Amino acid sequence: MPRPHRIVEVDALRGFALCGIFLANVLVMAGIEGRGGDGPSASGLDQAAHWLVMMLVQTKFYLLFSFLFGYSTTLQMDSAERDGAPFAPRMLRRLLGLFVLGALHAVLLYPGDILTTYAVLGLVLFAARTVDPARMWRAALRVYGAVAALYLLLGAAVALVDTGGGDEGLSASTAELTAAYRGGPADVVRANMDAWTDILAGLLMMGGMVVAAFLAGFVAGRRRLLTGTGTPDRVARLRRICGWGLAVGLPGGVLMAAGTVGPLGARWEIPMFIVGMLTAPALSGAYACGLLLWFTTPRGARLAARLAPAGRMALTNYLVQSLVMALVFTGYGAALYGRVGAAAVLGGALLFYGCQLLFSARLMERHRLGPVERLLRTVTLWGRPTPRA
Repeated sequence: MPRPHRIVEVDALRGFALCGIFLANVLVMAGIEGRGGDGPSASGLDQAAHWLVMMLVQTKFYLLFSFLFGYSTTLQMDSAERDGAPFAPRMLRRLLGLFVLGALHAVLLYPGDILTTYAVLGLVLFAARTVDPARMWRAALRVYGAVAALYLLLGAAVALVDTGGGDEGLSASTAELTAAYRGGPADVVRANMDAWTDILAGLLMMGGMVVAAFLAGFVAGRRRLLTGTGTPDRVARLRRICGWGLAVGLPGGVLMAAGTVGPLGARWEIPMFIVGMLTAPALSGAYACGLLLWFTTPRGARLAARLAPAGRMALTNYLVQSLVMALVFTGYGAALYGRVGAAAVLGGALLFYGCQLLFSARLMERHRLGPVERLLRTVTLWGRPTPRA
Protein backbone atom coordinates (compact mmCIF):
# COMPACT_ATOMS: atom_id res chain seq x y z
CA MET A 1 0.00 0.00 0.00
CA PRO A 2 1.49 3.41 -0.93
CA ARG A 3 2.18 5.77 1.89
CA PRO A 4 -0.29 8.65 2.25
CA HIS A 5 0.76 12.20 1.46
CA ARG A 6 1.93 14.38 4.31
CA ILE A 7 -0.73 16.60 5.86
CA VAL A 8 0.46 20.03 4.76
CA GLU A 9 -1.59 21.87 7.40
CA VAL A 10 0.01 19.91 10.24
CA ASP A 11 3.52 20.40 8.87
CA ALA A 12 2.87 24.11 8.31
CA LEU A 13 1.59 24.59 11.86
CA ARG A 14 4.66 22.78 13.14
CA GLY A 15 6.89 25.07 11.08
CA PHE A 16 5.09 28.09 12.51
CA ALA A 17 5.45 26.76 16.07
CA LEU A 18 9.15 26.17 15.42
CA CYS A 19 9.61 29.88 14.74
CA GLY A 20 7.84 30.88 17.95
CA ILE A 21 9.85 28.47 20.07
CA PHE A 22 13.03 29.86 18.53
CA LEU A 23 12.07 33.44 19.40
CA ALA A 24 11.40 32.45 23.01
CA ASN A 25 14.57 30.35 23.34
CA VAL A 26 16.94 32.84 21.74
CA LEU A 27 16.23 35.44 24.43
CA VAL A 28 17.36 32.93 27.04
CA MET A 29 20.42 31.84 25.06
CA ALA A 30 21.40 35.47 24.50
CA GLY A 31 21.25 36.19 28.24
CA ILE A 32 18.24 38.52 28.05
CA GLU A 33 15.40 36.48 29.51
CA GLY A 34 15.78 35.77 33.22
CA ARG A 35 18.04 38.69 34.17
CA GLY A 36 15.46 41.28 35.16
CA GLY A 37 14.15 42.43 31.82
CA ASP A 38 16.81 43.63 29.37
CA GLY A 39 19.20 45.27 31.78
CA PRO A 40 19.72 48.93 32.56
CA SER A 41 21.37 49.70 29.18
CA ALA A 42 18.49 48.36 27.08
CA SER A 43 17.02 50.75 24.54
CA GLY A 44 13.33 51.46 24.17
CA LEU A 45 13.32 49.26 21.06
CA ASP A 46 14.85 46.40 23.02
CA GLN A 47 12.24 46.76 25.74
CA ALA A 48 9.42 46.84 23.18
CA ALA A 49 10.74 43.75 21.36
CA HIS A 50 11.09 41.82 24.62
CA TRP A 51 7.63 42.96 25.74
CA LEU A 52 6.01 41.74 22.51
CA VAL A 53 7.67 38.34 22.78
CA MET A 54 6.40 37.92 26.32
CA MET A 55 2.92 38.99 25.24
CA LEU A 56 2.57 37.02 22.01
CA VAL A 57 5.12 34.20 22.11
CA GLN A 58 6.21 33.03 25.56
CA THR A 59 4.53 29.68 26.51
CA LYS A 60 2.07 29.95 23.57
CA PHE A 61 4.21 28.15 21.01
CA TYR A 62 5.46 25.58 23.52
CA LEU A 63 1.83 24.53 24.00
CA LEU A 64 1.09 24.61 20.26
CA PHE A 65 4.05 22.33 19.65
CA SER A 66 2.84 20.05 22.45
CA PHE A 67 -0.62 19.90 20.86
CA LEU A 68 0.96 18.91 17.54
CA PHE A 69 3.03 16.24 19.31
CA GLY A 70 -0.19 14.64 20.51
CA TYR A 71 -1.78 14.99 17.07
CA SER A 72 1.23 13.43 15.34
CA THR A 73 1.11 10.46 17.70
CA THR A 74 -2.19 9.43 16.10
CA LEU A 75 -0.55 9.59 12.67
CA GLN A 76 2.26 7.34 13.92
CA MET A 77 -0.34 4.89 15.22
CA ASP A 78 -1.95 4.85 11.78
CA SER A 79 1.47 4.28 10.20
CA ALA A 80 2.15 1.29 12.45
CA GLU A 81 -1.26 -0.15 11.59
CA ARG A 82 -0.59 0.22 7.84
CA ASP A 83 2.77 -1.51 8.28
CA GLY A 84 1.19 -4.31 10.30
CA ALA A 85 3.58 -3.55 13.16
CA PRO A 86 2.82 -3.19 16.89
CA PHE A 87 2.73 0.47 17.88
CA ALA A 88 3.83 0.18 21.52
CA PRO A 89 7.49 -0.83 20.87
CA ARG A 90 7.76 1.85 18.22
CA MET A 91 6.56 4.63 20.48
CA LEU A 92 8.69 3.53 23.42
CA ARG A 93 11.78 3.45 21.20
CA ARG A 94 10.85 6.88 19.83
CA LEU A 95 10.49 8.33 23.32
CA LEU A 96 13.82 6.80 24.34
CA GLY A 97 15.46 8.30 21.25
CA LEU A 98 13.97 11.70 22.04
CA PHE A 99 15.21 11.47 25.62
CA VAL A 100 18.79 10.70 24.57
CA LEU A 101 18.80 13.47 21.97
CA GLY A 102 17.29 15.86 24.48
CA ALA A 103 19.79 15.01 27.21
CA LEU A 104 22.71 15.62 24.85
CA HIS A 105 21.07 18.83 23.65
CA ALA A 106 20.54 20.05 27.21
CA VAL A 107 24.10 19.31 28.34
CA LEU A 108 25.96 20.53 25.27
CA LEU A 109 23.82 23.31 23.82
CA TYR A 110 20.73 24.55 25.64
CA PRO A 111 19.46 23.48 29.07
CA GLY A 112 15.91 24.63 28.27
CA ASP A 113 15.48 21.57 26.06
CA ILE A 114 11.94 20.36 25.33
CA LEU A 115 12.81 16.91 23.98
CA THR A 116 13.46 15.30 27.36
CA THR A 117 10.21 16.82 28.64
CA TYR A 118 8.29 15.34 25.73
CA ALA A 119 9.99 11.98 26.18
CA VAL A 120 9.06 11.75 29.87
CA LEU A 121 5.54 13.19 29.63
CA GLY A 122 4.95 11.25 26.43
CA LEU A 123 4.67 8.18 28.64
CA VAL A 124 1.37 9.61 29.90
CA LEU A 125 0.13 9.83 26.33
CA PHE A 126 1.39 6.31 25.67
CA ALA A 127 -0.53 4.96 28.66
CA ALA A 128 -3.72 6.77 27.61
CA ARG A 129 -3.57 5.97 23.89
CA THR A 130 -6.48 3.50 23.97
CA VAL A 131 -8.81 5.76 25.96
CA ASP A 132 -11.99 6.91 24.22
CA PRO A 133 -11.47 10.40 22.68
CA ALA A 134 -14.39 11.87 24.63
CA ARG A 135 -12.97 10.62 27.93
CA MET A 136 -9.50 11.81 26.95
CA TRP A 137 -10.86 15.29 26.22
CA ARG A 138 -12.49 15.40 29.65
CA ALA A 139 -9.20 14.27 31.18
CA ALA A 140 -7.37 17.11 29.40
CA LEU A 141 -9.86 19.61 30.83
CA ARG A 142 -9.49 18.15 34.32
CA VAL A 143 -5.69 18.33 34.13
CA TYR A 144 -5.88 21.94 33.00
CA GLY A 145 -8.40 22.76 35.73
CA ALA A 146 -6.21 21.23 38.43
CA VAL A 147 -3.14 23.09 37.16
CA ALA A 148 -5.09 26.36 36.97
CA ALA A 149 -6.38 26.03 40.53
CA LEU A 150 -2.93 25.20 41.89
CA TYR A 151 -1.18 28.07 40.15
CA LEU A 152 -3.84 30.64 40.91
CA LEU A 153 -3.34 29.81 44.58
CA LEU A 154 0.43 30.09 44.12
CA GLY A 155 0.08 33.41 42.32
CA ALA A 156 -2.18 34.81 45.01
CA ALA A 157 0.24 33.72 47.73
CA VAL A 158 3.23 35.30 45.97
CA ALA A 159 1.32 38.54 45.41
CA LEU A 160 0.72 38.82 49.15
CA VAL A 161 4.40 38.41 50.02
CA ASP A 162 6.90 41.26 49.80
CA THR A 163 9.62 40.08 47.40
CA GLY A 164 11.90 43.08 47.88
CA GLY A 165 15.55 42.69 48.81
CA GLY A 166 16.44 39.91 46.38
CA ASP A 167 18.14 42.07 43.76
CA GLU A 168 21.66 41.55 45.13
CA GLY A 169 21.35 37.78 45.00
CA LEU A 170 19.93 37.94 41.49
CA SER A 171 22.77 40.20 40.34
CA ALA A 172 25.40 37.84 41.75
CA SER A 173 23.78 34.83 40.12
CA THR A 174 23.52 36.66 36.80
CA ALA A 175 27.20 37.65 36.97
CA GLU A 176 28.25 34.03 37.60
CA LEU A 177 26.09 32.78 34.73
CA THR A 178 27.45 35.43 32.38
CA ALA A 179 31.04 34.52 33.24
CA ALA A 180 30.32 30.84 32.65
CA TYR A 181 28.68 31.29 29.26
CA ARG A 182 31.47 33.62 28.14
CA GLY A 183 34.08 31.12 29.32
CA GLY A 184 35.39 28.02 27.62
CA PRO A 185 33.41 24.97 26.44
CA ALA A 186 33.85 23.24 29.81
CA ASP A 187 32.36 26.28 31.56
CA VAL A 188 29.39 26.24 29.19
CA VAL A 189 28.70 22.55 29.80
CA ARG A 190 29.02 23.05 33.56
CA ALA A 191 26.58 25.97 33.47
CA ASN A 192 24.13 23.92 31.42
CA MET A 193 24.28 21.08 33.92
CA ASP A 194 23.92 23.47 36.87
CA ALA A 195 20.74 24.81 35.28
CA TRP A 196 19.02 21.44 35.48
CA THR A 197 17.46 22.18 38.86
CA ASP A 198 15.75 25.22 37.34
CA ILE A 199 14.72 23.14 34.34
CA LEU A 200 13.18 20.49 36.59
CA ALA A 201 11.27 23.23 38.39
CA GLY A 202 10.05 24.48 35.03
CA LEU A 203 9.02 20.95 34.08
CA LEU A 204 6.94 20.71 37.23
CA MET A 205 5.41 24.10 36.48
CA MET A 206 4.61 23.46 32.82
CA GLY A 207 4.22 19.68 32.95
CA GLY A 208 0.49 19.65 33.57
CA MET A 209 -0.12 22.11 30.75
CA VAL A 210 1.99 20.00 28.38
CA VAL A 211 0.10 16.82 29.29
CA ALA A 212 -3.22 18.59 28.72
CA ALA A 213 -1.97 19.79 25.32
CA PHE A 214 -0.78 16.26 24.46
CA LEU A 215 -4.20 14.82 25.26
CA ALA A 216 -6.07 17.58 23.40
CA GLY A 217 -3.85 17.09 20.35
CA PHE A 218 -4.40 13.34 20.45
CA VAL A 219 -8.18 13.87 20.49
CA ALA A 220 -7.88 16.30 17.57
CA GLY A 221 -5.84 13.72 15.67
CA ARG A 222 -8.34 10.95 16.30
CA ARG A 223 -11.11 13.22 15.00
CA ARG A 224 -8.96 14.66 12.18
CA LEU A 225 -9.81 18.21 13.23
CA LEU A 226 -6.89 19.82 11.39
CA THR A 227 -7.92 18.59 7.94
CA GLY A 228 -10.91 19.40 5.80
CA THR A 229 -11.02 22.95 7.12
CA GLY A 230 -13.00 24.27 4.14
CA THR A 231 -16.36 22.80 5.16
CA PRO A 232 -18.87 25.37 6.51
CA ASP A 233 -19.21 23.75 9.95
CA ARG A 234 -15.46 23.61 10.47
CA VAL A 235 -14.94 27.14 9.22
CA ALA A 236 -17.53 28.38 11.72
CA ARG A 237 -15.90 26.37 14.52
CA LEU A 238 -12.43 27.66 13.67
CA ARG A 239 -13.66 31.26 13.57
CA ARG A 240 -15.37 30.85 16.91
CA ILE A 241 -12.27 29.37 18.58
CA CYS A 242 -10.06 32.03 17.03
CA GLY A 243 -12.29 34.85 18.26
CA TRP A 244 -12.62 33.56 21.80
CA GLY A 245 -8.93 32.67 21.90
CA LEU A 246 -7.89 36.20 21.02
CA ALA A 247 -10.38 37.69 23.49
CA VAL A 248 -8.98 35.60 26.35
CA GLY A 249 -5.36 35.13 25.32
CA LEU A 250 -4.34 38.66 24.38
CA PRO A 251 -5.24 40.26 27.74
CA GLY A 252 -3.43 37.42 29.49
CA GLY A 253 -0.39 38.02 27.31
CA VAL A 254 -0.46 41.73 28.14
CA LEU A 255 -0.48 40.95 31.86
CA MET A 256 2.38 38.47 31.47
CA ALA A 257 4.49 41.05 29.63
CA ALA A 258 3.62 43.80 32.10
CA GLY A 259 4.62 41.61 35.03
CA THR A 260 7.84 40.17 33.61
CA VAL A 261 9.23 43.04 31.52
CA GLY A 262 7.42 46.04 33.02
CA PRO A 263 5.96 48.32 34.19
CA LEU A 264 4.67 46.21 37.09
CA GLY A 265 7.16 45.54 39.87
CA ALA A 266 8.91 42.33 40.94
CA ARG A 267 6.07 41.51 43.32
CA TRP A 268 3.80 40.85 40.33
CA GLU A 269 6.25 38.96 38.13
CA ILE A 270 5.22 35.44 39.14
CA PRO A 271 1.47 36.13 39.50
CA MET A 272 1.28 37.80 36.09
CA PHE A 273 3.39 35.06 34.51
CA ILE A 274 0.91 32.53 35.88
CA VAL A 275 -2.03 34.49 34.46
CA GLY A 276 -0.30 34.56 31.09
CA MET A 277 0.52 30.87 31.28
CA LEU A 278 -3.06 29.88 32.09
CA THR A 279 -4.47 31.98 29.24
CA ALA A 280 -1.77 30.83 26.81
CA PRO A 281 -3.82 27.86 25.50
CA ALA A 282 -6.46 30.31 24.29
CA LEU A 283 -3.93 32.28 22.26
CA SER A 284 -2.28 29.08 21.01
CA GLY A 285 -5.68 27.91 19.79
CA ALA A 286 -6.34 31.28 18.15
CA TYR A 287 -3.04 31.07 16.28
CA ALA A 288 -3.73 27.54 15.07
CA CYS A 289 -7.31 28.20 14.02
CA GLY A 290 -6.46 31.51 12.39
CA LEU A 291 -3.73 29.89 10.33
CA LEU A 292 -5.94 26.95 9.36
CA LEU A 293 -8.52 29.42 8.08
CA TRP A 294 -5.85 31.36 6.20
CA PHE A 295 -4.43 28.18 4.68
CA THR A 296 -7.72 27.73 2.78
CA THR A 297 -7.08 30.98 0.85
CA PRO A 298 -4.64 31.28 -2.10
CA ARG A 299 -2.17 33.41 -0.13
CA GLY A 300 -2.52 31.21 2.91
CA ALA A 301 -1.88 28.10 0.83
CA ARG A 302 1.37 29.65 -0.40
CA LEU A 303 2.36 30.42 3.19
CA ALA A 304 1.59 26.84 4.22
CA ALA A 305 3.74 25.56 1.36
CA ARG A 306 6.66 27.67 2.64
CA LEU A 307 6.25 26.64 6.28
CA ALA A 308 5.60 22.94 5.73
CA PRO A 309 9.14 21.84 4.74
CA ALA A 310 10.56 23.36 7.94
CA GLY A 311 7.83 21.58 9.89
CA ARG A 312 8.66 18.26 8.26
CA MET A 313 12.21 18.50 9.61
CA ALA A 314 11.36 20.45 12.77
CA LEU A 315 13.60 18.32 15.00
CA THR A 316 16.65 18.97 12.83
CA ASN A 317 15.86 22.68 12.63
CA TYR A 318 15.29 22.92 16.39
CA LEU A 319 18.69 21.41 17.15
CA VAL A 320 20.45 23.49 14.49
CA GLN A 321 18.94 26.63 16.01
CA SER A 322 20.47 25.74 19.37
CA LEU A 323 23.83 24.87 17.78
CA VAL A 324 24.11 28.15 15.88
CA MET A 325 22.93 30.24 18.83
CA ALA A 326 25.41 28.46 21.11
CA LEU A 327 28.18 29.37 18.67
CA VAL A 328 27.03 32.98 18.67
CA PHE A 329 26.31 33.56 22.36
CA THR A 330 28.51 31.17 24.36
CA GLY A 331 32.18 30.34 24.76
CA TYR A 332 31.86 27.78 21.97
CA GLY A 333 32.22 30.74 19.61
CA ALA A 334 31.69 34.51 19.77
CA ALA A 335 30.62 34.55 23.48
CA LEU A 336 28.11 37.38 23.00
CA TYR A 337 26.04 36.30 26.00
CA GLY A 338 24.49 39.39 27.61
CA ARG A 339 26.10 41.73 25.07
CA VAL A 340 23.33 42.09 22.45
CA GLY A 341 19.95 43.77 22.89
CA ALA A 342 16.63 42.01 22.43
CA ALA A 343 15.73 43.78 19.18
CA ALA A 344 18.96 42.74 17.44
CA VAL A 345 18.73 39.21 18.84
CA LEU A 346 15.16 38.73 17.64
CA GLY A 347 15.89 40.31 14.27
CA GLY A 348 18.82 37.96 13.79
CA ALA A 349 16.70 35.00 14.84
CA LEU A 350 14.01 35.85 12.29
CA LEU A 351 16.64 36.21 9.58
CA PHE A 352 18.13 32.84 10.48
CA TYR A 353 14.69 31.23 10.53
CA GLY A 354 14.10 32.60 7.02
CA CYS A 355 17.30 30.86 5.93
CA GLN A 356 16.03 27.66 7.53
CA LEU A 357 12.82 27.90 5.50
CA LEU A 358 14.84 28.13 2.28
CA PHE A 359 17.20 25.31 3.27
CA SER A 360 14.34 23.06 4.40
CA ALA A 361 12.48 23.57 1.13
CA ARG A 362 15.57 22.56 -0.86
CA LEU A 363 16.30 19.55 1.32
CA MET A 364 12.71 18.28 1.34
CA GLU A 365 12.64 18.38 -2.46
CA ARG A 366 15.32 15.68 -2.44
CA HIS A 367 14.64 13.73 0.75
CA ARG A 368 11.64 12.46 2.66
CA LEU A 369 13.19 13.09 6.08
CA GLY A 370 15.61 15.52 7.67
CA PRO A 371 18.88 14.05 8.98
CA VAL A 372 17.89 13.93 12.67
CA GLU A 373 14.38 12.75 11.73
CA ARG A 374 15.97 9.91 9.78
CA LEU A 375 18.09 8.97 12.79
CA LEU A 376 15.08 9.02 15.12
CA ARG A 377 12.99 7.03 12.66
CA THR A 378 15.76 4.45 12.41
CA VAL A 379 15.60 4.04 16.19
CA THR A 380 11.79 4.02 16.14
CA LEU A 381 11.55 1.33 13.46
CA TRP A 382 14.71 -0.40 14.70
CA GLY A 383 15.90 -0.42 11.12
CA ARG A 384 16.77 1.88 8.27
CA PRO A 385 13.79 3.82 6.82
CA THR A 386 12.97 3.04 3.21
CA PRO A 387 13.96 5.82 0.79
CA ARG A 388 11.32 7.81 -1.05
CA ALA A 389 10.46 6.41 -4.43
